[in-house]
Formats: sequence, C-alpha cells, structure tokens
Amino acid sequence: MSAPPQSYIPSNMEYITLGRTGVQASVLGLGGGGHSRLGKSGGASVEESARIVRRALELGINFIDTAEGYGTEEIVGRGLRDEQRDSVYISTKKSPRLNDRLLTGDELARGLEEILTRLQTEYVDVYHLHGVRADQYDYAVSELVPTLMKLRDQGKLRFLGITEWFAADTGHEMLTRAVQDEWWDVVMVGFNILNQSARDRVLAETARRNTGVLCMFAVRDALSRPEKLRQTVAELIEQGAIPRGAVDADDPLGFVTDSGAAQTLPEAAYRFCRAEPGMHVVLSGTGNPDHLEENVAAILKPPLPLDVRERLVELFAGVDSVSGQ
Repeated sequence: MSAPPQSYIPSNMEYITLGRTGVQASVLGLGGGGHSRLGKSGGASVEESARIVRRALELGINFIDTAEGYGTEEIVGRGLRDEQRDSVYISTKKSPRLNDRLLTGDELARGLEEILTRLQTEYVDVYHLHGVRADQYDYAVSELVPTLMKLRDQGKLRFLGITEWFAADTGHEMLTRAVQDEWWDVVMVGFNILNQSARDRVLAETARRNTGVLCMFAVRDALSRPEKLRQTVAELIEQGAIPRGAVDADDPLGFVTDSGAAQTLPEAAYRFCRAEPGMHVVLSGTGNPDHLEENVAAILKPPLPLDVRERLVELFAGVDSVSGQ
C-alpha cells in the first residue's frame, strides 16, 4: 500500500490500489447513502452534513461515494469545495431506470452534467450504473456503455463502474455476468459476514481481471442491532442455511466479542470485510462524526484472529439469501 500525494492526510490511514484504475484509495470510503445519508435523513442541513465530509478528509479518507438517488451530491460538493480536486476521488451513480422505463444514452449523459453541477466539479473519478438488475444488464451494455465511453473520452469521467441491487439480488446474479465483461473498471458488491457468497461468484473473477472492488453493506441493520441479528439468524436456521445448534440463538455472534476478538460486531464487520482477498475499499455511511471516527479506528485494526474468521466463514458458507438490511 502507498500513500496518496497530499500532505494533509494523516499517516495512520492506509491506502490500497483500486485495481487497474491505479487510484491510491483509502481502505475506508465515505458513503453518501445508507440510513443516514450523511445526516440528511435525520434533518441535518447541507452545511452540517458537509462537515462530515470535511471530517472524513481530516481522518485520511480520500474516497467518497455518493449517488443521484441518495440526494447527497450537493453535500459532497459543499464539503469538498475548499479542497484540491485531485486529492480526492469521487464515485457517483445514476440508475438505469427512469420511472417505468430504461434511460437512453442521451439521458445518462445529461444526468452526468447535472451531477457535475451538484458536485461542483468538472469530472468524476467513477461513474456507475446504479443498482442494475440482471434483466437490465444486456440493455446497459448495448445502450449505455457506449455513452459511458464517450463521456470518458470527453474527460467527464475517468472510470466506468456498475453496482448491484444487493437487497433484491443477494446471490449476485447481475454481477456474476458483469465481471466477465471488459467494460467495468470498478464494481460495487454487497458483502458482509452474513452473506459471503460474492467470494466465489464475484471476487474470484475481479481478482483475475484486476477490477476495482467497493464493498457495500459491510454492517447494515443485522450487524448493528441485536434484535435484527437474532431474527435474521433464526430465519436462516429455519431455511436450513445454518445448522441448528451451530450458534446461540439469543446471541448468535457473541463468540466474536466474548473471545475478545473485537469489541463490537460493527468493528468485527469492518475488519472482516477489509481482510477479504480482492476487496479494496469498504464503504461506511454515517451522519455522526464520532461514529465515523469509530469506523476508521475499526478498519485500521488487524484482521480478526484466524480461528474466529474461519468459524464465521464456515458458519455462513451456505448463505446467499440475506443482505443484512
């Protein structure tokens, strides 16, 4: 791993090459979506939310992900307005869907112009097709990829990206196809302790092709709310995805914290995802600076002890039906 070029970044943050892009990205990226949407969902003003972006930069985060659908591009633009643009990597996304139909290439291009205005920048580093379903993939390749390439040639974007709709495609049907194609410089995949199915279905191929990988859904509800975790694991046991008696029904992942391997499950979740071979940037969404600092501290800790990691891998080896949301 190597440090990015700007001196304002603290020496304790760690960086990784984002596949063939060559981008030296922080191992934790700031996500503009999730439940909080940088505090916007809780009623924070644009300026209050922009402070989260600035705090992320102070903590060494240089990769920021947002999307038109999140409504946080203006916040990111405000947070970055005093920064040198080439010191931060911006990833944003536009859905291929418009109401009850699919976008045209011209609409995708106009959408990027609007995004650039909201972000107050002349280009984005990664422009993703957002939440693409398996039945939309062929259209995306034939009708939208040529437009993305033209936009890249015009300097409006640097790298082509695609993200899955993980909540509805927990088995990665779309990405399993997409990673076979040459178009995508970066993919965003759902991966966490509870659903590790991307390991074989997506990450094996992205590693072979040196595709950049962003991790979403590292924590979500099931790894931050004990009641949700108990409910999720109980359902997996009923489905036969986890053997009965394999875990304590009242505290399914208690062995992780009880053993001292991690102080909290969210901490363990970030460390688990970061240590996954082929994973590059793990995204974290928050509207709380203290929470952001906790997540940075978590991602910078060593990998989980091998015995704990192996137990987690074995326990959820048969799961591909949940996202953790």
